[in-house]
Amino acid sequence: MEATNRIKAVLAEKRLTSKWLSLRLGKSENTISRWCSNKVQPTLDNLYEVAEILDIEVRCLIAPTKQTTF
Repeated sequence: MEATNRIKAVLAEKRLTSKWLSLRLGKSENTISRWCSNKVQPTLDNLYEVAEILDIEVRCLIAPTKQTTF
């Protein structure tokens, strides 16, 4: 199973751009674009930074890997 994140979706929900995030993080727009397209995954430290900037819990940035049924 391929790792994926929800950075692009959360940015869209908050009506923010990847350019805005790149400026806040001090990362290149190319880096953020690669994260948003899931071509490259950010480090856990970077995910925590993104979550803090977006004012959400880090788990909101991580796509579920399996369906939970009870």
